[in-house]
Amino acid sequence: MKKIVNLKKSLALFAILFVNIAFSQAKKPTIMIVPSDVWCNTNGYMMEYNNQGTKVKIPNYKKVFQENMDIKTVISKINTLMAERGFPLKDMESAIKTLEAESAENAMTAKSGIAESPIDKLKKVAKADIIIQLTWATKQVGPKNSVNFILQGIDSYTDKQIAAAQGTGAPSFSAETSVLLEEAVLAHVDNFNAQLQKHFDDMFENGREIIVRIKKFNGWSGNLEKQYDGQDLSTIIEDWISQNTVKGRFNTSDVTENSMLFEQVRIPLYDSKNRATDARGFLKGLQDYLRNAPYSIPNKLTMKGLGQAVIILGEK
Repeated sequence: MKKIVNLKKSLALFAILFVNIAFSQAKKPTIMIVPSDVWCNTNGYMMEYNNQGTKVKIPNYKKVFQENMDIKTVISKINTLMAERGFPLKDMESAIKTLEAESAENAMTAKSGIAESPIDKLKKVAKADIIIQLTWATKQVGPKNSVNFILQGIDSYTDKQIAAAQGTGAPSFSAETSVLLEEAVLAHVDNFNAQLQKHFDDMFENGREIIVRIKKFNGWSGNLEKQYDGQDLSTIIEDWISQNTVKGRFNTSDVTENSMLFEQVRIPLYDSKNRATDARGFLKGLQDYLRNAPYSIPNKLTMKGLGQAVIILGEK
């Protein structure tokens, strides 16, 4: 009888352990699927914007979704494949509408900050962990059609490629691009998703990667060599970064009396309220730390996209 009770207890503990493990592994990255720059350029959906005096060509995503039914159908199909595998999705068309509303509001309040490209702004609004860039082209051989495709998983915080898949679908009599693409992608999607999940698991354990810059306003009398209790301000900032990054992982790439650059800064994936952490959210802690006694340094925090933020010390 005692053995049976012990067995039941062991099974119960095993069941609890299994559920906990399954739950911890269930967290998946949020993704957003976008047409690639190559596809947009090939199909005539590009525009120019002024980046601090330099004209830069970028995809005109709004025009894509207003005029091209293929892209809406294709992205919907890929979204379905990803959703069936448990990946949370961000809708690009909805993110564009939110961005337009935010841009109008910022224009009215005349907010300023570091120069951001339209793509940086879109990433910030969507807040997807991973951007999946989709490129495809159809070709016809006799009565049959086939499609070539490329999927690229891009970490939206670092712009690094973290997953890739490409292939050609079997020739088919179907004339629908979405059907051809679905058939072609289906053979590769599970391996592609495994690459995405591996990257996300690494972020979950070691933190997501951002870039941090420290600068100063010209009018501020202090600098990063100013001492507080026998320590340079640069050392105080570096110590804060060390104490607040995941496993103390970061790289101090450059330090001068007027600026600092930290790269490969690993920050927690989520904050205490289980919200995705971005560069600005992480650096709010440092901003407050410097503003308060004993330092009492006024400063301004600005960001570029999700993965880059700047603290500017002093006042204009």
